[in-house]
Amino acid sequence: MAALDATHQCEWRERAEGLEQENLTLKERVGSIESQLALLQRTVFGKKSEKLPRLEDELRKASGNAPRPREATLKERRLKREARATLPERLIHHRVPEEARRCPSCGGTALKPLGPGKRTDLIEYVPAHVERQVHLQETLVCPCGAGIVTAPAPKAIEQGQYGPGLLAHVVTAKCCDSIPLYRQAKALARAGMPVARTTLCDVFHEVGRATAPLAERLLALVREARLVHADETPQRVLDEGKTRRAYVWTFRTDELIAYVHSASRSGVTPLEVLGGTQGFLRVDGYTGYNRVTLPEGRVRVGCWAHVRRKFFDALTTAPESRTALDLILALYSVEHAAQDSGTLGTPEHLHARSTTSARILERLAAWVDEQLPLHPPKSPLGRALRYTKGQWSALTRFLEDSSLPLDNNAAERALRAMALGRKNYLFVGNDEAGRNLAGLSSLVATCEVHGVNPETYLADVLMRLGSHPASRLDELLPHRWQPSSASAPDSS
Repeated sequence: MAALDATHQCEWRERAEGLEQENLTLKERVGSIESQLALLQRTVFGKKSEKLPRLEDELRKASGNAPRPREATLKERRLKREARATLPERLIHHRVPEEARRCPSCGGTALKPLGPGKRTDLIEYVPAHVERQVHLQETLVCPCGAGIVTAPAPKAIEQGQYGPGLLAHVVTAKCCDSIPLYRQAKALARAGMPVARTTLCDVFHEVGRATAPLAERLLALVREARLVHADETPQRVLDEGKTRRAYVWTFRTDELIAYVHSASRSGVTPLEVLGGTQGFLRVDGYTGYNRVTLPEGRVRVGCWAHVRRKFFDALTTAPESRTALDLILALYSVEHAAQDSGTLGTPEHLHARSTTSARILERLAAWVDEQLPLHPPKSPLGRALRYTKGQWSALTRFLEDSSLPLDNNAAERALRAMALGRKNYLFVGNDEAGRNLAGLSSLVATCEVHGVNPETYLADVLMRLGSHPASRLDELLPHRWQPSSASAPDSS
């Protein structure tokens, strides 16, 4: 009888353990579904306040300085005034109508000008236009009759029917403003120049091939940088009547942005770009970068913005996530204070990190260890906790070097243009087209970083590439480029 009771107890214990495990699995699934539903509702129906708030806004709110600093507002206004002052000016005279050229007081008609007149400034938009330029190439002949010399033709690319200004406009509109070529064709038709979309596609990629040496050199300089930010985003490629997934990677420094098109998301691309280099690599937790951050490779630096986003996504189903968000905000407060005091990157900044930031990290680490056993691994908060724990060494690397930022937002910002373009032109025709788009986008984005007008830059560089010495190619890169001093062609 006792043996039978023991058998029943064993069976009941096994059944209870099975039910407990099943209950735990169901809790994980329910938590995951609730999190996905909350995220979907926030994305589709949510107010802006329900989305991830900007760190700058939270920092100002936490410090009691909700309004923007007056100095920043005044600086913006000053820059706008200076920009308007540099606009080309056209003087337009307005005469008093004949029926009004009479004194309103005495009715006399002997009116005389009073000074230069009343001045009213208007900022007007002058619609773009397309013109057909006729270039006359001077031809000289020697009295001997045997030698003839002709001025070179103004030819930017092999398809020399289109001028550098038009080519630069097409590239900038797509790479900088994310305007698909078919929309550009419609705009050019309104300006009086009907052109097929396929023609614009041909010249776009011709420019891409012509400027490929510049894009490659830009990427080579990024390889040499001490700190590189990297990130990737999907891109569709046309393939036999359907599309397949490819990827665009960005590798950027403080002053250079380079994009690379790749057929896959494997770690081959980071290895090809950064393999064999030394320094820091600022990335998220994606394992594709592991091949670059080997013991002999770059030092991996984690991203606190990714951690913050994961805890925010868990906030709906796990309110205790607020503790992590508050501690992460405290880390950024240290950086904000260093920026306000002008001590970013100095020993004083490093001291603040090694004291204040280090204490915040100790509190966060203790909280993570306390919460880990309490949440299912696949729940939103469980995933956030395990991501933080797994990336802890890379996330705390900033304590050792004051020049390392806390997050990888610089790389994410660089990919926004690509993400917006993906929504507009949907896909690229093939991998070669993706490489041309990546190379041209690298030049355009680097122009924007340095306040260079990409249209002006490309129009000038396209005319100089053919005759510029290869040994001095760096002179034509956006951050080192100086406008050509060559005189404009004679239009008389």
